[in-house]
Amino acid sequence: MSQLEDEGVELRMSADPTQLSIARAVAADIAMRQDFDLDSIEDLKLAVDETCSTLITMAAHKAVLSCRFVVNDDAVHVHAQVSSGSSAPPDRESFGWRVLTALVDSVTTWVDPASTGDGHVVHIDLVKRSAGAVNG
Repeated sequence: MSQLEDEGVELRMSADPTQLSIARAVAADIAMRQDFDLDSIEDLKLAVDETCSTLITMAAHKAVLSCRFVVNDDAVHVHAQVSSGSSAPPDRESFGWRVLTALVDSVTTWVDPASTGDGHVVHIDLVKRSAGAVNG
């Protein structure tokens, strides 16, 4: 996502479940501004919730969860990441991952070594395309 680094909206928040409503609200607002239909807006909200929930369960103590939202053509791209003590990626066989893949057009995940040399950074990228514009 390097070409998009200076674009979009980035949230940085405590990796805590109490912060999930903020990420959902931003996702919904961005999708509404792009004239996503109501089902696509709800799908994106749920996908962002699942993504952030997954990363929060993997987060190191006092980690910061980062979510970047970028609009490109008819799609919203979401890149989320968190510091983790584990080098394991999210479980792609879990129920949550299956729900996530059903809600969006594409989802990828990977783990990098932390730039500080201590721990790892877990990433999840989503793309949700508009199924159609809301008539209004």
